[in-house]
Amino acid sequence: MSEQETTLPRQRQDRQPGREHEMEPAPESWGKNYVGSGRLAGKGVLITGGDSGIGRAVAIAFAKEGADVAIAYLEEERDAAATRAAIEREGRRCEAIRCDIADEDACRDLVERTLHSLGRLDILVNNAAEQHPRKSIADISAEQLQRTFATNVFSMFYLVKAALPHLQRGARIINTTSVTAYRGSPQLLDYSATKGAIVSFTRSLSLSLAERGILVNAVAPGPIWTPLIPSTFDEKKVERFGADVPLGRPGEPDEVAPSFVFLASDASSYMSGQVLHPNGGEVVNG
Repeated sequence: MSEQETTLPRQRQDRQPGREHEMEPAPESWGKNYVGSGRLAGKGVLITGGDSGIGRAVAIAFAKEGADVAIAYLEEERDAAATRAAIEREGRRCEAIRCDIADEDACRDLVERTLHSLGRLDILVNNAAEQHPRKSIADISAEQLQRTFATNVFSMFYLVKAALPHLQRGARIINTTSVTAYRGSPQLLDYSATKGAIVSFTRSLSLSLAERGILVNAVAPGPIWTPLIPSTFDEKKVERFGADVPLGRPGEPDEVAPSFVFLASDASSYMSGQVLHPNGGEVVNG
């Protein structure tokens, strides 16, 4: 391996979800250079997986744009508390809600708690996901397959169903898919399949909700430095993460967040059923 192929220090976390505070270097997910302009003033937002990584960056960017934010997380208490504190420093309300979104009852409760805390729900960001690499399809157990689809896909159905009665004309639903939906991944068969399903779900839901004036879009990130990476891959894979894209490096969560802000704001008022691709220059024809 050449020096140019090395993008990150070797590291490994032995539990999922990963912890952002244990990563080296720390991801850029705090919106340090992001300047808001009130594009989401007064909006109420729910973001799954909002404790760290892309979800954290989106939550903070939304707060800088004037939104109040509820973040859902599985059990990463320290990361969730840090994100909540960052949002509150922006002068916005934040509710951090521990929740397993693979469960439909938990999703209904999540929406109700968001409404109770924020008083309204204008933007739903379905972002949380899990992945478990396997060398062969023969190694993917039924339990893993069901769990991956429950977290990555079923949760979106549960949350949209729960949120829909509270969404008014002009509301936004933004789903996180992945570059793997378009180019595949030999070691992430079930994960890639869920991300492909999310693309189809986004397109179909956009058509279903068009008459109600609710816009549905998605973002398909490429290799982004988030806790999912060191908690998923071995040290050698982490060391080369992102080296194979045209820009030659992994992206940062803060480089993805503006795509979500655009889709949540009035600037995207004539877009629905579309996917944005912050992926380091990979052309996917999606």
